[in-house]
Amino acid sequence: MKIAFVTDSGTGHTVEYWKEKGIYSLPLQLEVDGKSYEEGEEITYKDVIKDLHENKPIKTSLPKLGQIEDLFETLKEEGYDTIFAVPICKGISSTMNAMEMAANTHELDFIGIDCYTTAVVQGHMIEVAKRMWDQGRSLETIIKEMERIAASCDTILLVDDLNHLKQGGRLTPMAAALGGLLKIKPILHLDLETDGRIDVLGKVRTMSKAQDYVIERLKKNGVNKDYTIIVAHVDAREAAQKFGERIQKAIEGAKIEYIDLVSAVSSHTGLGTLAVQAFKPYVAI
Repeated sequence: MKIAFVTDSGTGHTVEYWKEKGIYSLPLQLEVDGKSYEEGEEITYKDVIKDLHENKPIKTSLPKLGQIEDLFETLKEEGYDTIFAVPICKGISSTMNAMEMAANTHELDFIGIDCYTTAVVQGHMIEVAKRMWDQGRSLETIIKEMERIAASCDTILLVDDLNHLKQGGRLTPMAAALGGLLKIKPILHLDLETDGRIDVLGKVRTMSKAQDYVIERLKKNGVNKDYTIIVAHVDAREAAQKFGERIQKAIEGAKIEYIDLVSAVSSHTGLGTLAVQAFKPYVAI
């Protein structure tokens, strides 16, 4: 059995980054002003932030079907017989389905793992899967570990401005208008419980109260120093830093990693968004 490990730019990394690790990646598409760009390849994160500041509507979509087909055809020619994929979650993208269809077309076995989110945990899972396979671990063991990591993860979004969600069709105009009027800060999340779909956890009046809510949820879920805790932001580094410091004070031994929120999400949630992703990472035995 020869396995090709495949992911996409939802990880926040480029095709070249993953190529150096022996992993294949496909860029998601971002559409700005009616023109489509390959995320991380033809449009940078700085470009996305600039477009958000200029209030340009941004749409996202799965990698080009032709690119998926071409990659899998090449992999087939190179002697691979199996695709092991950890793409952006099925709840917000049809990338997994497109990959499976392409694999079937080229008579490749397909193992698709739903991470129920995106960003850091998605990248961690595909990297761990490749590492475990290289170490001679069985597919059954690898799949169980992927499922464990995904089940341990909670991704929470604190949205500062509802307009982008409204423009992207992910919020009704009435709800967006009402939220702005009442200064409501929706607390959104996606995980195994939501099947990778963005759902509402709660609604509060201030960002400070929203952060309190998140910290209490992390503690309630048993998040501790053994978890990887990510604080992501959309052009709000200082606010993210302060939020991370609050989490560190509330959870003994917690270490915080800070990242820019990946374009696939930030383009819909807008500027000022803060996000927390907590999961129990793989620890080699």
